[in-house]
Amino acid sequence: MSPASGPSPEVPASGAPAEAREALAEARALLADFPVVDGHNDLPWALRQHAGYDLDRLDVAADQTGRLHTDLPRLRSGGVGAQFWSVYVRSDMAGDDAVSATLEQIDCVDRLLARHPADLAPALTADDMEAARAAGRIASLKGAEGGHSINNSLATLRALYTLGVRYMTLTHNDNIAWADSATDEPGVGGLSAFGREVVREMNRLGMLVDLSHVAATTMRDALDTSEAPVIFSHSSARAVCDHPRNIPDDVLERLPANGGVAMATFVPKFVLPAAVEWTHRADENMRAHGLHHLDTSAQAMAVHAAFEESHPRPTATAATVADHLDHMREVAGIAHVGIGGDFDGTAFTPSDLADVAGYPNLIAELLTRRWSRADIARLTWQNAVRVLRDAESVARAANRPPSLATLASLDD
Repeated sequence: MSPASGPSPEVPASGAPAEAREALAEARALLADFPVVDGHNDLPWALRQHAGYDLDRLDVAADQTGRLHTDLPRLRSGGVGAQFWSVYVRSDMAGDDAVSATLEQIDCVDRLLARHPADLAPALTADDMEAARAAGRIASLKGAEGGHSINNSLATLRALYTLGVRYMTLTHNDNIAWADSATDEPGVGGLSAFGREVVREMNRLGMLVDLSHVAATTMRDALDTSEAPVIFSHSSARAVCDHPRNIPDDVLERLPANGGVAMATFVPKFVLPAAVEWTHRADENMRAHGLHHLDTSAQAMAVHAAFEESHPRPTATAATVADHLDHMREVAGIAHVGIGGDFDGTAFTPSDLADVAGYPNLIAELLTRRWSRADIARLTWQNAVRVLRDAESVARAANRPPSLATLASLDD
């Protein structure tokens, strides 16, 4: 996030100013009853990068505008009622290093929850989410981002579940031995035999299978394999913005039969076609300066700012994201859409969704598009709670012991 960027302005909704003001007021009232379940927030990684996990140096109880997309005051202002905190580690980490870094991320979330018990409620189940909402606290769940975090070990997967991880994204930006990523060259052609066993073991545990970041072949293989609903924790519609990180229509069409939920992301390069090529050039500029393209440190953002001065950045808005949600609702149905902003995991955000305070602007935009109160309640709260509850039901019905399969035993 750029140090110069500020909180999301209240500039919601197309239409006349009076209509826009009314929509924003209605959005805030609706979120008081049915707050946002956000599928993906990278605050733990941002705390690692910016403060070495020192929660005194970067205290999210205070407004951290200009340093982070996320803090407790803005979560409250944005109407967030539940958050999947990503315990992400970069996909160029491998083996034991990836496992250790994931454990550090989990520890960071646990310390955040212990530090702010009045605001953040640990949640492991759908019932926990509902109890947190009733108590006026933000239900806090964990999601691992990338199968490299388990180092090809189903025992490690089970350990992550025991530590509170309730979804795992099968890949991040790079292929792993048993699954293909959306942003890498084809490897195993989707899921390998061991990859399908990972999905089955996640079903047995009650851990949601997250298909953001994976190749379309992996999405289809996972849907063929999974007994439980899947999620896309932060992906939008490929038909609206042709980026490999987004979901093809044939996959969206399968969600009703699976019961899964696709949670639209706000990342401009995934939602705005004009931003795709600009981001490619900006990433190349970062690498030319010896920086990782996902780096959001002060040094990296200064490099971005210099590039932006001579190459103006295309700007997404809440209306851009609403275009994706309109399409996803049309193809998959209202029971299968959600929200996954990816805050603190991206350098750039839409102008009126600049941080976690911006959700009312998106809801107001949807209201002006004649989304009903019932539809928005499903989008913000009910679908995400339901999908976790359904995964729990599949796990309870599973009648098999923990899998002892290995990569070597299943994949040649």
